[in-house]
Amino acid sequence: MLTDYATIGLFFLLAISFPLAALGLAALVRPRSYFNREKMMPYECGVDTKGKTWVRFKVNYFLYALVFLAFEVETIFLFPWAVKFNCLGLFAFIEMIIFLIILLVGLLYAWKEGALEWY
Repeated sequence: MLTDYATIGLFFLLAISFPLAALGLAALVRPRSYFNREKMMPYECGVDTKGKTWVRFKVNYFLYALVFLAFEVETIFLFPWAVKFNCLGLFAFIEMIIFLIILLVGLLYAWKEGALEWY
């Protein structure tokens, strides 16, 4: 039983030592000083920024992304279910109907709140 813990401890030490070794090696080989000040200046796509660099984005962009992710998860769950549909039986069918109803309620809520309006 103690050998099992020793194996786990060895893997834990290896998991800790590899990232630390990589960071230490990177610290040894990185350049210590920058000769060119231009390298340290921020830029956007190779063009110098003009004006204010912090721009506020509408929350709707993030809401679109969240709704998209919700329906991506739906397809990830629906595909294997559809492949094995004949083998699963009535219980799996009812569970998937409940899952789809929950997603439909989420879609209707997002629609009601205006999360799908693009303006």
